[in-house]
Amino acid sequence: MSEVIVPEVVDAKAEKALYRRITRRLIPYLFLLYIVAYLDRVNVGFAAMDMKRQLHFSDTVYGTGAGMFFLGYALFDLPSSLMLRVVGTRVWIARIMISWGIIAACMMFVSSPNSFYVMRFLLGVGEAGFVPGMLLYLTFWFPSHERARAVAKFMTATSLAGVVGGPLSSALLKLDGVGGLSGWQWLFVAEGIPTVLLGISVLMVLKDGPQQAEWLAPSEKVWLQGELERDRRRYGAKEHHSLADAFKLPAVWLLAGFYIITQIGVYVVNLWMPLMLSALSSGGSADASMIARYSTIPYLLAAIFTVFVGWSSDKWNERQGHLAVCMVLAAAGFCGAALAHSVGVALCAFCLSAIGLWSAMGPFWALTTRKIEGAAAAGGVAMITMIGGFGGFLGPYVTGRLKDATHSYAGGLYGVSALALAAALIVATMRRDKVRI
Repeated sequence: MSEVIVPEVVDAKAEKALYRRITRRLIPYLFLLYIVAYLDRVNVGFAAMDMKRQLHFSDTVYGTGAGMFFLGYALFDLPSSLMLRVVGTRVWIARIMISWGIIAACMMFVSSPNSFYVMRFLLGVGEAGFVPGMLLYLTFWFPSHERARAVAKFMTATSLAGVVGGPLSSALLKLDGVGGLSGWQWLFVAEGIPTVLLGISVLMVLKDGPQQAEWLAPSEKVWLQGELERDRRRYGAKEHHSLADAFKLPAVWLLAGFYIITQIGVYVVNLWMPLMLSALSSGGSADASMIARYSTIPYLLAAIFTVFVGWSSDKWNERQGHLAVCMVLAAAGFCGAALAHSVGVALCAFCLSAIGLWSAMGPFWALTTRKIEGAAAAGGVAMITMIGGFGGFLGPYVTGRLKDATHSYAGGLYGVSALALAAALIVATMRRDKVRI
């Protein structure tokens, strides 16, 4: 077999063309996978109004059940992520998607608080490892200076899932009574089955890395592997490659603190925004499908700004300043929502919060995956998402408890606003103290 000769210097135009081709090949498909993941995770927010009424759930029951997903996710995220290194990304992601799709469809059988808690917990167990797996997969293809844009494009799925989920959920909720099922039951089964089918497709579509990609030339594979290796050495990833290293890095713990706050905010928006908007409209008697349509607006704006902030972060190779500004925006939005007395004002406030929270994801994950590789990459990312999972539980749970105790959403919103400012302070402090990240 003849040796492949790769030039040490690749033309900048050819380099950009190669990354564009990789992006076109990978990101749309990964984006689709994440959309269905996010829909199955947060569709309970769209189902909440009808589900609460028919099953007689209190705000505490709903908040606890909505948050139980994140306990299952957090507890099993690390072991599931480490299995990625054992069986391979492609096979394990397929397993994750098939199992959670089945559980998501079975949410239609919820009939009591306990069954709600159990099914949401199992859904989290089924999905555990998906996001770390996707982020780890991107490190196989993109060096850190290209990664924020790739992550941002991938992460826009979480905001566009709200754009897609609003009209889709609205249509499914209108099937109330068809086939003897409630609208919320149709919502769960119709959004769970496609996940199973996409999980099967993963086995045929995804490759475990550039070396298996038949659409790359041999010289491109070698050059890309060398570029990724140089990037790891440049930013210290080669120094931190064991699982234990992930737990020893101070930066990982600081980033985990930042991430848990973002997840509290994200899931207050995802799981409570429809109910909060409903409470402000016509004395809480608004139609669920109409509120679902209103709820798409913050997600649409968040999708646009997520791409822009990811581009800006890569252009200037700057992460912390972008993250701090994003969290200040989120804090202002939550404070505005707490003060709002109309749907329009609350909707504008939630737009600010959504823009800030979702736009932070590109710079955040580019910064995190720049530092570590190997088992440490899987372990570090999983540890951060695991800790973030507890934020996903705390946000919905505490919001429900406070609502039942105070008969107002304001206390919870002010609390999340203060936490967002704390997250901005965390990254500002990291920058000032020159913590190596």
